Amino acid sequence: MKPINISEKFGKFSEQWSPRQIAQVDNMQVILARLQGEFVWHKHDKEDELFQVVEGTLYMQFRDRTEVVNAGEIIVVPKGVEHNPTTKDGEEVLVLLFEKLSTAHTGNVVHERTKSEYPKI
Repeated sequence: MKPINISEKFGKFSEQWSPRQIAQVDNMQVILARLQGEFVWHKHDKEDELFQVVEGTLYMQFRDRTEVVNAGEIIVVPKGVEHNPTTKDGEEVLVLLFEKLSTAHTGNVVHERTKSEYPKI
């Protein structure tokens, strides 16, 4: 049981759309990711996802609207809801995510960005 310095952990990787696991809480994982540009439309049929924006502005696209999530804010994507996280104007956005260990990276979609597991840092 030691504190985890989130800024220090972000300093350990530079790859975008390549999440890193920094902790586990019961059957949940805490993940850091660097995002830039557009990801891929997907959904998670059995799991919710929580995104906390640490730095930058995240645009969470849903089929009927886009929600703007600023630094210091969170958004919860309920299970079964199709979504696509994006950034604008070349901005890199740093996010912290909470999700179940069973959550597939790109949910119901297999894509070139799909990761089968997240490295631990």
